Amino acid sequence: MSEANNKEEDKVERSERRGKKGRRRRETQGQMIQEALGLNPIDIEEVEKKLFIVRFLDFFSEDTLEFIFKGRVMEQNLNRLATYMDSLQIEREEEKLIKQSFESKNIINVIESVKSKTEEFAVSKGIKNNVNKRLRKLTLFITLPLIAVVMLLSFLPAALNLSFVFFPILCMVCLMPQLIRGRVVKNWQQFKEQNKREIYAEHRDDLMILKSFSGELLNNIRARLLELEVPLQLIKFTLFSRDYENLNLVSQRDIRGTMQYFFTFDYPQGMEELPIPEQLSQYQQPLFQEKSSEKPEKNFVVLTEMKGTEGIITSFIPTLKDNVADDINDMLNDSEFSKAQNDFKTIIPDYSESMAIYCVCGELVKIENIQICTWKKKFKFYLFEASECKCGDQIYAISIMDENVEIPKELKKIFSN
Repeated sequence: MSEANNKEEDKVERSERRGKKGRRRRETQGQMIQEALGLNPIDIEEVEKKLFIVRFLDFFSEDTLEFIFKGRVMEQNLNRLATYMDSLQIEREEEKLIKQSFESKNIINVIESVKSKTEEFAVSKGIKNNVNKRLRKLTLFITLPLIAVVMLLSFLPAALNLSFVFFPILCMVCLMPQLIRGRVVKNWQQFKEQNKREIYAEHRDDLMILKSFSGELLNNIRARLLELEVPLQLIKFTLFSRDYENLNLVSQRDIRGTMQYFFTFDYPQGMEELPIPEQLSQYQQPLFQEKSSEKPEKNFVVLTEMKGTEGIITSFIPTLKDNVADDINDMLNDSEFSKAQNDFKTIIPDYSESMAIYCVCGELVKIENIQICTWKKKFKFYLFEASECKCGDQIYAISIMDENVEIPKELKKIFSN
């Protein structure tokens, strides 16, 4: 009986640790607000959907080149946008007006037209596919011949005497993809920056249609939240422009030359702020998130071939481990977390484009938080949490803390290359 109780207590403790690690895997903050204020779930869902539409239209308007030659991604976003608009509660007059504006402005057609013309512009400048495809082709073009050479040397009888040739080639196989990725991504960013103004000037009228509809949606959301008596200061969201009214700028940051702005809705003039319920006062991060919080994280990068001691990492090979994401989630659920005392620059002093962690879209990852995880009270490792990428994804990286540490056999398939 005592053993059963101990197992049950361990299960409860693991559940509590999961909650501390990240609320996104249990329920969204929108759901928490809905429960605390006794709101209709449909109302909260509609606010989340409208905020997604605003963020997408704003991002597309400000960084149109980021969406070219991405047919599947665009199709998913446009289908999602159309589905969200169709699902609005048309019995409410405000929603009828929003749907009428959406249809009269031909939002979907405007987006497709701007994307198509921007792709034609890119082709005229020598860009014929998206940066991810170029990265894959260049990586294969460089690494396949090197791998072939390595395999040939490994089968030669005198291979053991050619270590002075073998190991430099092996290092090139490991480092070349990252060097290529860094160079291509840098060139792509420069191309976008050099042509951004021309793209905006060429399609200004169409982009203003998208921005005007985004402004209508923001005003609609603000009015609906006030009607529901939701404290506006709880709701924070990010946009890439400051072209909208009735917003309060909280902060801003520069991401590789692109400004990202953090907003809350501003109260009408003369209206006092609505008080935040005590049980919600702790939630001061963005309220509505685009990704469902009920799904386990999948974007895990493991720093394989790690070199370093005593918590300082001098080199590594970032490897996407989405194929063992379930195992990584289980490992994290069985771990205790404590904030790292050293900052990221101290832990990885040589972090740069040639030795960096990248998002699945090719963007350089910016690490925002570092945790020291202790698995089953016997094995420590790093968990690096990145800020949300412009593409909407978020990357998590894990690494051992010392190259000489013995990795438990249960975790070897996670940390090995």
